[in-house]
Amino acid sequence: MNRLILLLSGTMLSATLAIVPAHSQQSGAEPGAPVETAPPNAPDQQPAFKEQTRAPQPPEMPEIATEVVADGLPHLWAMEFLPDGRMLVTAKQGAMHIISEEGEAGPEIEGVPEVLSAGQGGLLDVALGPDFETSGMIYFSFAEEREDGNGTSVASAKLVTNDDGGGSLENVEVIFRQTPSYDGNKHFGSRLVFSPEGNLYVTVGERSDPEPRVQAQDVTSGLGKVFRITSEGEPVEGNPFIGQEGLPEIWSLGHRNVQSAALDGEGRFWLVEHGPRGGDELNRPEAGKNYGWPEVTYGVEYSGSPVGDGVTEMAETEQPVYYWDPVIAPSGMAYYDGDAIPEWQGAFIVGGLVTQGLVVIHMADDRVQYEERVPMDARIRDVKVGPDGAVYAVTEQRGGGESTIVRITKED
Repeated sequence: MNRLILLLSGTMLSATLAIVPAHSQQSGAEPGAPVETAPPNAPDQQPAFKEQTRAPQPPEMPEIATEVVADGLPHLWAMEFLPDGRMLVTAKQGAMHIISEEGEAGPEIEGVPEVLSAGQGGLLDVALGPDFETSGMIYFSFAEEREDGNGTSVASAKLVTNDDGGGSLENVEVIFRQTPSYDGNKHFGSRLVFSPEGNLYVTVGERSDPEPRVQAQDVTSGLGKVFRITSEGEPVEGNPFIGQEGLPEIWSLGHRNVQSAALDGEGRFWLVEHGPRGGDELNRPEAGKNYGWPEVTYGVEYSGSPVGDGVTEMAETEQPVYYWDPVIAPSGMAYYDGDAIPEWQGAFIVGGLVTQGLVVIHMADDRVQYEERVPMDARIRDVKVGPDGAVYAVTEQRGGGESTIVRITKED
């Protein structure tokens, strides 16, 4: 077994964080009651069905222990486990690193293209190719400066490691660009998720500002969409807009800003997207379907005014499976299929930037049955399940600063 996994299973790589008190629910909330007790931002809006918001907490919740396995890291955006147990991470400012067996960042990986790191831009998500063990191929998203503005792009490259704990990217190729470009610094998305068939889901944002965000409803625009492409960046056969008006790479539309996505145990694609104030959403995007933004949404503008006409339902758009009011500000998402925390089997684990912890979503028949939270007193940017079955969370500080990687397990 790789030394890193042995270390993570026993000896701590760094200082241990305090054990979360008692169970994983938010302080003051009792099992069986909703974890969210704050008043909603849109009190006049009503859910379309009973299980759509403020689900109860599970009747029994595990006691959780956390430990820092790597600290003093640059401001990270994403992490991915390599087959040998080390971690490949992206730093928002534009660097990739491999986290060593001792929990330290190796030298910057050479060959990373220049990124736009202003505002919410930067070097974003990273995913290993389905054949990584033989090909060494990785895929990453980033905010790219262009002559007519900027946008989210996806590149592929071969990762070649060296004995110094670093390495280089070879044959870097931008395989997909979100268009049109826009001269802004918000809502780039994005997450990259490979389907069981080896195709790549790419999530992006609608660039936030009033002028571009309406294009989330325009199938000839790449703003506010989920794309499904091949590993070469081509539209996948069977995509809903092939052969008709609309970009052939589009899978679904009407999204605001998606920074959380994962496959479930059946290989189906799910996401959690940043909504307006009181409108974060859990969705399972299906081909060609419209998820409403900005014409249909829960929540209100951050100014407090209605979003558009304040409509929460429309026949032509899909209802979210679940929504949060107030928001959790989701970033990072993993489906839990490990055995280190048996109570979480089959649940989605989502990072919370505003809630500063993990949000655990227990599903039943594609509805949210229970919701619980693990306070961590830190903004959570990414979440992964490790080879040892533990949950790993990437923390960040608002506005920059250092990141840590924290291991979450059930308390002995």
